[in-house]
Amino acid sequence: MLRKQAANALPRRQVIKLALAALALPALPRTARTFVYPARPVRLIVGYAPGGATDITARLIAQRLSERMGQQFIVDNRPGATTNLATEQVVRAPPDGHTLLMATAANAINATLFQKLNFDFVNDMAPVAGVIRMQNVLEVHPTVPASTVPELIAYARANPGRLIVGSAGNGSPGHLSAELFGMMTGTKMLHIAYRGIAPALADLLGGRIHVLFDNMATAIEHIESGKVRGLAVTTTFRSSLLPNLPTIAESVPGYEASSWYGVTAPKGTSSEVVDALNGEINAALADRSIVARFAALGGEPLVGSPADFGKLIADEAEKWSKVVRFAGTKPE
Repeated sequence: MLRKQAANALPRRQVIKLALAALALPALPRTARTFVYPARPVRLIVGYAPGGATDITARLIAQRLSERMGQQFIVDNRPGATTNLATEQVVRAPPDGHTLLMATAANAINATLFQKLNFDFVNDMAPVAGVIRMQNVLEVHPTVPASTVPELIAYARANPGRLIVGSAGNGSPGHLSAELFGMMTGTKMLHIAYRGIAPALADLLGGRIHVLFDNMATAIEHIESGKVRGLAVTTTFRSSLLPNLPTIAESVPGYEASSWYGVTAPKGTSSEVVDALNGEINAALADRSIVARFAALGGEPLVGSPADFGKLIADEAEKWSKVVRFAGTKPE
């Protein structure tokens, strides 16, 4: 009887060992698999029409990533709803790194500007890498009796509501740059929202508005020709293109407003994919030709880790939320 039980026990032990070995087999391919990314072409979605600074930046980076990563990075322009259409498309995409967003300062502003969005940009996106921080220029029509920021502040305080400031639209970075200026200096200018920066600039050149927070790429030609007067740049660093222009912060300590672009992915994208993209983007930003192109746009590379870019997004969302609430800004 005992010999019979012992004879039956050995097969049971073998069965248990075989079962455990079988359970372990499916894990082997996962452990041993090779990380491959990208596995197919990648879409880099831009929330603006072709031809603008965001689109130019996206195409520069997409070209370098295509060359470096062995797959095509395709710029997909999806303008509309102040970048919200493009952003939602990326938020809803599979988190596999094959659909990315060229995020901008507008995304941080929209987090507060729009009361009802189908996504939470700060929490529904995985920050990948910053790309560029661009300077804007505070410029005035030559008829404005101010050649410096302190003179503009003094005139605006003495004439509340008399100066007209234009922008590319309600809640645009240029509009909120002006509102931040007013909040920090105690000045009030009348705001007119245009459908894009081009008509606003046309009215500045024609003297129909007095003040504009314009991007460097479009402002420099008119400043150098004397058609408008540049007073200062909006970043904390001076411009190599217009080195004689001070920063606003030199007269208004703490003022900073810039246009920045970077790459984000849907929340849940693996750290392997995020780190791979971050490393390749930072490598592209070290390319001298990229640095030169960015300088011509009035910007500098925004090199850093995913955590660095995530902090920038969070800080910008918090800063602009205060300005939106202060100004009572509503979307168009």
